[in-house]
Amino acid sequence: MTAESQVIIETITSDVLRDNPLGDPFVRRMPVYLPPGYEDGDTRYPTVYLLTGFTGRGTLMINDSAFDESIQERLDRLINAGTIQPMIVVLPDGFTRYGGSQYLNSSATGQYEDHLVKEVVPHIDTNYRTKAEAGFRAIGGKSSGGYGSLVQGMRHPDVFGAIACHSGDMYFDYCYKPEFPKFLDAAARNNIDSYESLRDFLDAFTPKMYPKPPAFFDILHMSAMSACYSPNPDSPSGFDLPFTFHTGEFRPDVWQRWLAWDPITLLVETQYAEALRHMKLIYLDCGNRDEYALHYGARILSQRLTELDIHHHHQEFDGGHRSTNFRYDVSLEAISQAFAE
Repeated sequence: MTAESQVIIETITSDVLRDNPLGDPFVRRMPVYLPPGYEDGDTRYPTVYLLTGFTGRGTLMINDSAFDESIQERLDRLINAGTIQPMIVVLPDGFTRYGGSQYLNSSATGQYEDHLVKEVVPHIDTNYRTKAEAGFRAIGGKSSGGYGSLVQGMRHPDVFGAIACHSGDMYFDYCYKPEFPKFLDAAARNNIDSYESLRDFLDAFTPKMYPKPPAFFDILHMSAMSACYSPNPDSPSGFDLPFTFHTGEFRPDVWQRWLAWDPITLLVETQYAEALRHMKLIYLDCGNRDEYALHYGARILSQRLTELDIHHHHQEFDGGHRSTNFRYDVSLEAISQAFAE
């Protein structure tokens, strides 16, 4: 009889999220995939942390779908075929009322980087039979999860030894600036013309409310990114926008604070370049028709890595930003091979 995998839903109580400014839950549900045979012995396994994109959380990846595999089905298929070695896969929850945290610490949303690195990883190593060292820990994800994976790998090479970034947010000039007018148009439809009225809108908004306000996503998206990249405790909303209300005039000072978190900018700093230099794997991919122009960011990052003589894998595929879970087949195989080196 063939051994079966398991998905355990861990409940983790976070001290660092307990007093988060948005009042989001500090008790988080976190699926953990255990490979076939885990219960049969005392083998220790490498671990992969997969981060979901904006508006997602870890439980999204275990959902049944009529037209796609859940992460459990995908991992079972790859392991049973011998394409990847058995591994533990952890699906953290970085969701906020605004849709996401970019897995960063922020005075406007909460300490999500600390939650991931200082709470989730130690919890998994304590409670499961992991190979508890950076060389056997990978971090991956797509979209905002790809961004989080790349940045957290750069910032914590002592924790993660391999990175897989699918369609990650980078080269902010291309991927975010086109969203600014969408926010302004949506704000006008909802009578938002100041940080006070934006605060009131965000305070009244809840993810499960129905009906939702007109064009709510365009307001939420820019608010969430501003909360992550340009928090300001003195602002009525808790953050600064990189443009003005009504006229939409660009604010270079705020934009520079955003760019400080762009992976393209981070790579200029020696400490982050050296962190990537010592990774077992840096895997980047993106569709060649990405709706947020993220393929250009990936090309730029790949070129900069090449100029720095940092080994990496960069692939483009025919497609856009969505319905790209099939790309995990490629990155998980690359991660598995890196663990074996």
